[in-house]
Parts: sequence; structure tokens; C-alpha cells
Amino acid sequence: MFSLGIVGAGQFAGSFAKLWRLHPDVGDITVTDLIPERAERLVAEHDLAGTLASFEDMLDSDLDAVALFTQRWTHGPLAVRALRAGKDVYSAVPMAVTEAEIADIIAAVEDSGRIYMMGETSHYHPATVYARDRIASGAFGRLFYAEGDYVHDMDWGFYDAYRYSGGENWKATASYPPLLYPTHSIGGILGAWRTHAVSVSAIGVVDERGDGVFDREVSQFDNDFSNATALFEVAGGGSFRTNEFRRVGYIGKESRFRFFGTEGVFEQLDPVSVWQDKKGSHDVTAHLHPAPTLGPDDPALAHLAPELRAAFASGTAPVHDRSRLPREFAHAPNGHEGSHHFLADDFATAVTTRTPPELNAWTAARYTLPGIVAHRSARQGGVRLPVPDHGDGPR
Repeated sequence: MFSLGIVGAGQFAGSFAKLWRLHPDVGDITVTDLIPERAERLVAEHDLAGTLASFEDMLDSDLDAVALFTQRWTHGPLAVRALRAGKDVYSAVPMAVTEAEIADIIAAVEDSGRIYMMGETSHYHPATVYARDRIASGAFGRLFYAEGDYVHDMDWGFYDAYRYSGGENWKATASYPPLLYPTHSIGGILGAWRTHAVSVSAIGVVDERGDGVFDREVSQFDNDFSNATALFEVAGGGSFRTNEFRRVGYIGKESRFRFFGTEGVFEQLDPVSVWQDKKGSHDVTAHLHPAPTLGPDDPALAHLAPELRAAFASGTAPVHDRSRLPREFAHAPNGHEGSHHFLADDFATAVTTRTPPELNAWTAARYTLPGIVAHRSARQGGVRLPVPDHGDGPR
């Protein structure tokens, strides 16, 4: 049994605090946040062990592991500091925001021998699980093309979320470049297709709302792209395309995937998912449909904008194999299409067994680094750029 420190008591941390509190391999859980009242509230809500005043105090403590739920551009440096302080690390997405930060994390994992895991929800998205199984069985023939979308309009809960996390300066951080948050769209593809990107060409769309968000003069990231599309070449031949849209007239399934092979095609649209091969077309929607674990008006979701609540209430689908999960999770709230249970258990299992998780630093780099290079391509008018790769890592 290991002890865990949660860093950042925002809107996402509570979902995982509840699961790790239930997990048989997790002991005391401590929380720190820049706003102490938030840490105290999280401890009270989930009957956790207590709070610490700072991240530095957490690193100086005898805690075994930390889980990072801080602002998305802070994850890289915090992960490196924790690893080099001898802590195992769970990080919310993205892994980091620069190539150098990603290299630093991998070096810290190699030097320290500690566990690192990035909690990418799309890895356990029902469509990803389904495509992964189909690819493993050879049903696609040769897979040569895939598509992944993360389409989430800013008006659909994101304004409230950025105000909550960003304070008075929220517009500067709400301009976060779409391609630097690439792991939902890329992870859903590469989580099934065991390959990696080798080059990319991307196009960004300059925002026209004029409300101070995605304004380069306001943006902390010098960014005015609200929408972006990237085309990646993959190792071994083939390609995939991703869309990262923050201004879009769409409020359906925010992550969607399509896979094309020489013998079969899988397309997830909204609300229908279809497997097609040379024998015909088969509706697999019900097999991929996640059942809700909480109602939209449940008090546990009250801190979330109404538009975001469905993502934090969705459970597993028939395609998921729940047999590997601890029985304590059987009736626990889930989220993001059933992924929370699997991610929480993956980290606990990795720390307990000292075995690198599937979403280790090398996999995380393959889900994150292509987006960083894609953003650079978009800033250069779509020039095709090579995507570095750090290899497979330990298996």
C-alpha cells in the first residue's frame, strides 16, 4: 500500500481522489493547492488524510507518489521535480508543453527508476478499445489511415472552467493553443494503432470572436488560433489527421475516431458507430455506449458547469473489460466514457508492482510531442516538420 499526494484540488482532482480513496492499494491521501481552502474542501469531501501547505512540502515529505492536477502548462516541470525527489508521478494531460520538458521527464524516469504515468482518457475511450481489439485480431487488414477529433466549443463550459482556474487573468490562459492539448485526439488513435508520428503539417485558424480570448496581445502563449487541423505521417507508412476545435457549432461527442484498413473500416460519428467490411455494415453503437454513473443534477457535480457534467458522469461501455478492476470500483462514479476507473487502477497497479504502466513516459511522449511540433508547423503556415521520437521505452 502506498501513500499519495494530490497537487491541485480543482475540478478534475475530486474524481480521482474518490477512486484512489477506494482502491485497496492506496493508503493515506494528502492534498495541496495554491488556494488552501480548495485543498481543505477536497479533504473534507472525500475523508482524506489532510493537507500540506505547498508542493515543496509534499516533495520533502515521506509520501510515495504524487498526482498532478494543476494547470496544463505546469505539468512538465512539476513532474521532473517530483521524480527527482523520489516520488512516483501521475500527471493529468498534457505531459508537457515543450520538447525539452518531455526529454527532461524521460531522463528523470530513467535516472530515478520511478513510475511515471500520464492519465490520457482517450486511451480507454470505447472507440479506442474497440479499434484496438479489431486491430489486434487483424480485422482491418493493413491499417493505413485514421482520424481523431477533439471538438469542444469554448462556450460549452470552457469559459466557466477557465474562470475557475485562471482567476482575474483567465483570458490569458484560456488562449491555450489547441494543438498543445493534443492527447485526446492523438491518444485515441495511437492508443489503438501501435505506431508513432514521424512528420506533420498543420493549419491553424485565427480566432475572430474579438472577446480577448485567443488574442495574441492578451494570450500568455502568444496564440490566436482557436481551431487547428494536423496531418501526420506515421512510421511504417500511412497517416492520421486530427482536429482540435474550440470554436465549433457542435455539442455532441467531443472525442470521435475513424480507422481505415484494407479489409475493414470503423467509423464513430455522433450518435452512430459502424463497423464496415467487404461483407457489409454493422451498427456497433450499443457496444460502445457508456452508461451514466451519476445524474446531471447529482450534488457531486455541482461545482462543474452544466455543459461539462456529462463527461464526469459517464461510465463504462459493454466493450470495456471490467474484470481487471478492483471490486471496490463496482458502484463508484466514473467519467470520460469509463476511463477514470481504468486510469486510477493502472497507476495504483504500476506503483504497487513497480511495473511501468502502458501510459508511461515514452507513450505519453508519443501522444504529446506530435502536437507540439504541429503547433510550430501551423505557426509557419503549414510547413511539414519532422516529429522526434524517444522510442518504445521499457516493455
